[in-house]
Amino acid sequence: MEYSRNTLGNSPRVCTARARAVTAALSVFVAAFIALSGSAAHAQTYPSKPVRIISPYPPGGGNDTISRAVAQKLIARLGQQIFVENRPGANSIIGSELVAKSPPDGYTIILVPSSHAINQSLYSKIPYDAVRDFSPITLAGTSPMLLAVHASTPITTLRELIVAAQAKPGELTYSTAGSGSTGHLSAVLLALSTGIKLQHVPYKGTAPAVTALLGNQVTMSLAPPTVYLPHIRAGRLRALGMSSAERSPIAPDIPTIAESGVPDFVASVWYGFLAPSNTPRSIVQRLNTEIAAVIKDPEIHKLLTDQGIDPVSSTPEEFARLIATDVEKWAKVVKESGARVE
Repeated sequence: MEYSRNTLGNSPRVCTARARAVTAALSVFVAAFIALSGSAAHAQTYPSKPVRIISPYPPGGGNDTISRAVAQKLIARLGQQIFVENRPGANSIIGSELVAKSPPDGYTIILVPSSHAINQSLYSKIPYDAVRDFSPITLAGTSPMLLAVHASTPITTLRELIVAAQAKPGELTYSTAGSGSTGHLSAVLLALSTGIKLQHVPYKGTAPAVTALLGNQVTMSLAPPTVYLPHIRAGRLRALGMSSAERSPIAPDIPTIAESGVPDFVASVWYGFLAPSNTPRSIVQRLNTEIAAVIKDPEIHKLLTDQGIDPVSSTPEEFARLIATDVEKWAKVVKESGARVE
């Protein structure tokens, strides 16, 4: 039996197409193999030199406390020196820019607070993108804001505060550490969530904002619980609610704002580790595993809890979703607040 030259099996064009298809398939396989081999190589050799953790704030605060506590424990787990370098300035932007522009090799990482997501819309110009220019590693902890009033006020619950604000729109005042601070934006979010109007009284720092509330110069204030709890326990201030999704271990007797009448209200400060974008997945996963183990260490757990920080870890994907969600959430609050930093 004779076959035509146009028979499918003998067509030169078909043979060429098949050859190209096979070549393309082999190229994909080789590329995938190289990628997997490279990932495995990274996992086996990392780290081969000291790792630097950037803390974008001065020594002494919550960010610095977590950075140094984690660094101390990571030394044994990674088998390399871990250095904490403070790069304060511009509400964490200076340190974050340094990391965003560092080589994506896992040797320079950063611990940022939730202001990382807020800065994206708070500042008119920012030298990086809070989402695209970083590889999330893991959450390290969360800290709620505590809503408090002076003990002499007749307001005893969040519901009473809302009713009072509705009766006198714009007359109830609140002190904060400054325009665009977490306390400021948390109060704006509370006002948006309840339909009330409050009068912002900004101060230059947490200390004078606390002093204003203690002096009964303002109606209320939102600040980290460690700031107000001593005064609440001494009877000088009254707690109305925590801004966390669940009650804080540091004060389980204080209800959340959500359970006090503002459903789904959450305005906690979080802390988390980031690497430069395009850091190899194997390195991100290694850091995630080791940092998560450190966070669970009883000594570190107690240290952070005593500071009013709830130790918590996450997967890189969970942390990435949190950052993206917060960037969108706080952009709306910043726009409503009118806060803007040039």
